[in-house]
Amino acid sequence: MKTYMAKPADIERKWYVVDATNIPLGRVASQVADILTGKNKTIYTPHVDTGDFVIVINSDKLVLTGNKLVDKKMRYHTGYIGGLKEVGYDKLMAEKSDKALEKAVKGMLPKTTLGRKQFTRLHVYKDANHNHEAQKPETIVIKGARN
Repeated sequence: MKTYMAKPADIERKWYVVDATNIPLGRVASQVADILTGKNKTIYTPHVDTGDFVIVINSDKLVLTGNKLVDKKMRYHTGYIGGLKEVGYDKLMAEKSDKALEKAVKGMLPKTTLGRKQFTRLHVYKDANHNHEAQKPETIVIKGARN
């Protein structure tokens, strides 16, 4: 029996909508990363980009479990001497919840040119409005909503 290898011409890309209301950040990020890489398809091939497009709506309503909202920090460096900056997730989720989700998903994708290409198919919106109705996206329900 031969192993199937997907070819770029064989790939059909779909569009999916994920509603992130009351779902933990990591749970949304891991499921979205699987869709972007194509691991939810039977034709998944590690060295070929088989992933789909993902639209995440209501990123303002994402939740962090435990004390992560208070304890977790996002660190980055400006490039200047002494330029290490730190932002708490309480402030980040209040102001830029879409960036927090993008950072989480990007960390779960491959650190190669393939991963950077897959990341370009992610679209995150803070509210329920998006401008991709023409692509006729399918809705995906992620289990694990918090009350």
